Amino acid sequence: MAVVERAWCVVVPHHARGAQLARHRLAAELSGVIPAHLLADVVAVTAELVGNAVRHADPLPGGVVRVAWRLRPGEVEVRVTDGGAESSAPHIRDARIDDPDGRGLTIVAALANRWGVERDGLGQSVWARLSAPQLP
Repeated sequence: MAVVERAWCVVVPHHARGAQLARHRLAAELSGVIPAHLLADVVAVTAELVGNAVRHADPLPGGVVRVAWRLRPGEVEVRVTDGGAESSAPHIRDARIDDPDGRGLTIVAALANRWGVERDGLGQSVWARLSAPQLP
């Protein structure tokens, strides 16, 4: 079965419930469309990116975060857009074993083939691309 390119976008509240809503929507849209192990990784990456946006960045106007994903042959891209942060751009931290947090982008980097940050006049997007060898 060939994968047809598709794209979705949802707007979720800029708080912890937003990450839950994004995970559930993404899982509902992609369940049965991509392999289960890839879906689990895409959901985990989405949760980390939305969680980071809620904890470390300002919301977009209206108190929201935008979550978009695109399915292409061989690849799924997740993009989370927020209002950005004044302090610094998202980066991988060197978390110690006893640190209670600071591993989100390390997890994203481990699960994704590539990830990055883009900034424009409206906000900041953190994106990740994941693929699976058996995805057509």
